Amino acid sequence: MLEWLNAHIAYWHWLVLGLLLVTAEIFVSGFVLFWFGLAALLMGVLTLAVDMPITLQLILWAFSSIAFVVIWVKSIKPRWKDRTLSGMAAEALNGQVGLVIESNQGRSRGKLKFPAPILGEEEWLFICTEVVAIGDRVKVTDISGNSLIVSRI
Repeated sequence: MLEWLNAHIAYWHWLVLGLLLVTAEIFVSGFVLFWFGLAALLMGVLTLAVDMPITLQLILWAFSSIAFVVIWVKSIKPRWKDRTLSGMAAEALNGQVGLVIESNQGRSRGKLKFPAPILGEEEWLFICTEVVAIGDRVKVTDISGNSLIVSRI
């Protein structure tokens, strides 16, 4: 069996396997198949340059796959940052200017609207110490729970 594999497995078999594994990563979560595919692509390039028996190819593929996964888990993955705005509402909202659509006359709360959605919402409740009328422009200075603290411009 090994003699048949040595005679019939070419470098392009590894390249095709690598491309299939990298492509399969699109459909599978976990980001592991990518590294096995990358190791297979590496084996395709190595077998194109150096003639080696199939057993050595399989051993090198297994070790390089494990090495890629370990490098990914230990050094690359921890450096990736969550680039969403989750937990960063203050940074996204502070300094924004909105238009009052519901006055706070007679109470401390009202409603404002931004020209474009911020954090997925156009309309927000606000708290303001001074009375603002409908149509006034206000600037966000802070956040208190789900309400914005604003001041009149």
